[in-house]
Amino acid sequence: MLPVSSDASFEIPCAAYSGLRATIMGLGSFGGGVAAAQFLSQNGARVTITDQSTPEQLAESRLLLSETNIERWALGGHPPDVFEECDLLVVNPAVKPDQPAVKAAWQRGIDVTTEIELFLRHNPARTIAVTGTNGKSTTTALIHHLLQRCWCNAQQAVWLGGNIGISLLNRLQCITEHDLVVLELSSFQLEFLKRKKFRPHIAVITNFAPNHIDWHGSTAAYHAAKQSILDAQLPGDAAVICDDPLPSADAPAEFQPWRVRSREFRFGLNDQGEDGAFLQQGILSLRDSHHPGTIMEDAVRLSVPFQLPGLHNRLNVAAACCAAWLAGGKADEFSAALQSFQPLPHRLQLIAERHGRRFYNDSIATTPESAIQALLVFSGRIILLAGGYDKQLDLSHFARHIADRVASVVLMGQTADLLRQQISNCARNGGPCVQIGTDFADCFSRAVALSQPGDIVLLSPGCASYGWFRDYRDRGEQFIALVNSWNSE
Repeated sequence: MLPVSSDASFEIPCAAYSGLRATIMGLGSFGGGVAAAQFLSQNGARVTITDQSTPEQLAESRLLLSETNIERWALGGHPPDVFEECDLLVVNPAVKPDQPAVKAAWQRGIDVTTEIELFLRHNPARTIAVTGTNGKSTTTALIHHLLQRCWCNAQQAVWLGGNIGISLLNRLQCITEHDLVVLELSSFQLEFLKRKKFRPHIAVITNFAPNHIDWHGSTAAYHAAKQSILDAQLPGDAAVICDDPLPSADAPAEFQPWRVRSREFRFGLNDQGEDGAFLQQGILSLRDSHHPGTIMEDAVRLSVPFQLPGLHNRLNVAAACCAAWLAGGKADEFSAALQSFQPLPHRLQLIAERHGRRFYNDSIATTPESAIQALLVFSGRIILLAGGYDKQLDLSHFARHIADRVASVVLMGQTADLLRQQISNCARNGGPCVQIGTDFADCFSRAVALSQPGDIVLLSPGCASYGWFRDYRDRGEQFIALVNSWNSE
């Protein structure tokens, strides 16, 4: 197994895939499996694709591969021979590492990898990698946006990819050693990458709270996956870590401090003279004392645009500015660049103002902490749609905020009954009106029926979307469609 690095010395020639028997386990619908299949096929591999989903469920992804040479399709299940007769196994990150076929492949010495690791094997550019429980997509997009507009090396390119939904495998031929690659990495991706000793030049951890316990098995295992983004760094690299935990989030008992091997930088909203980036009262202070004999400092006025509301987005901005500055971004241009930033879809996105109500789509809020931050943004009456798949997370803190800040809530999915009970337990003076919907259309109808002019109708579930929806994007898009078709009459 070769360690993953952005260093050219670790590159594997693409010709090495010629004639290789490659099995892709989990084609999926986000593009990663499609990109891996195209890349391997174009470089001479004999590609087999296996997925639990049916051909009909994967119709969109199959269409994208209509002109790609796929030697075998094995859909609707995983036949044992597709694993026994392969030299390279590319695993969708949603597949657990202890899945029997994956474990057996490792035991047999088969090269087990993922789409993101395939890219990193051949990536010649320096890498900025972002992870965390909440805010990683926005922070990744902000870093990319700032560097595109404020990077000193304006003649070179800045690339965006990873868990944010963009595969860069098909752009490898365009990426040079002078470029920068900004990647969002999930805990699932990092679980596989930690076996390959992935080393980003700049690592950013936005925050930490328990999540995906159903997948990782424990908070400690989830934390270990996040920790791996720091483990292979060298002393000259940089680690950017949150200095200000969100005030609404309970510190998990299992939390351990991050082990940092590189230069450590903090970001937050309270400047106490540490190295890093601190956004306080409209001033962004940037500091780096790691250079022998000198301290690099910048202090600039910075206005966070209205399209990034809330305390959590101020922290996202501080983290992004820190990483962009360390990569060579010009701090005096950050404020102007931020004004043109367009928030990613499904992240506290104002959909419409109709019949006196404002509708916000925050479908990306798949953790209690991220949904709590959405509740803290608004001061008016909130009609909330919440709940979903049960990831075995503690929802009591979320329930307390619902009881305190929400006028009415419509609950959905597996966690509906649990949330209703917890809201009832902590409600004061009657608490919010609580209803449970039978499906998403029913939930939306109940929410608008409970609303009145001047209210905010907010989809911020605090739970994953499995069950009623394909993913959080599907949930958000269904919400948008329901808003656009709603008539109050």
